[in-house]
Amino acid sequence: MGRQLFGTDGIRGLAGPPPLDGATLERVGASLVLTLHERGFERPRVVLGRDTRESGPEIRDALVRGITRAGGEAVLAGVSPTPGLALLTRNDDFAAGLMISASHNPWQDNGVKVFSAKGAKLPDEEELEIESRVLSEAALPDAAEAGAADGDELTHLHDEYVRFLAGSLDGEGALKGLKVVLDCAHGAAYRVAPEAFRAAGAVVETLHCEPDGRNINEGCGSLHPEVLANKVLGAGADLGFAFDGDADRCMGIDREGRVLDGDFALYYLGTDLKRRGRLPGTRVVATDMSNLGLEKALEREGIGMVRAPVG
Repeated sequence: MGRQLFGTDGIRGLAGPPPLDGATLERVGASLVLTLHERGFERPRVVLGRDTRESGPEIRDALVRGITRAGGEAVLAGVSPTPGLALLTRNDDFAAGLMISASHNPWQDNGVKVFSAKGAKLPDEEELEIESRVLSEAALPDAAEAGAADGDELTHLHDEYVRFLAGSLDGEGALKGLKVVLDCAHGAAYRVAPEAFRAAGAVVETLHCEPDGRNINEGCGSLHPEVLANKVLGAGADLGFAFDGDADRCMGIDREGRVLDGDFALYYLGTDLKRRGRLPGTRVVATDMSNLGLEKALEREGIGMVRAPVG
């Protein structure tokens, strides 16, 4: 039988109707915990992050109800980029992570993406196991006394991710002297990105950092890099970066207003790391959507390219 809930990037659809209704989401939370129980997690800790969509808190609360009913513990990370939620899941010893977002889609949509304890997309067989539990007619367990989510979102998780980003560069103040414009698409990066770039020493100007629950991705962000390009040129900035709603997609703009897409980033980073002897296996991992030109260009630099499925 084919998949009915999980697609390339988890569960996604219009917020409110199935599968993003309260009853189904509660079953998703409970089914995740029951699956984790079978894999040796006695009382699984699950961290939940979200983007800025209006429907995010309601979806979060339904997932939390299911997690606690099945005997798990839910921890709230608040508004967080998808890569940040994945990192926190791995580094803070959570059994799983749930990211509530519909990425680059309009505000009416939403979704749930599940990360394993390693901070990676959940293996297909575990997604199918969760899906089978959700779609079954079995009653949900009721172990609400096992614990509930803290009422407050944990700001230290946000601060931890900012420190990680700033510290990933070569030395303190690595971006000192650079003027950078950030288009955060009224999405999950609206606080993290400016804070991280400033912590690294850059002078930062921001665009679209005023989320209201319904303006995410609207005429801005990585879907509309021309908006950022005009701002970079007008501000005389050195660089610009545009994110999508959950900040797992990024487009760059150079000082001349040219768009630097994902294939450019992979080529630039791959060749730079190779020159510095920091490219393990002398290979770059791309997706099936990357251009053949990238593969050929890397090949000329003595770098191999491995393709992975999207998501």
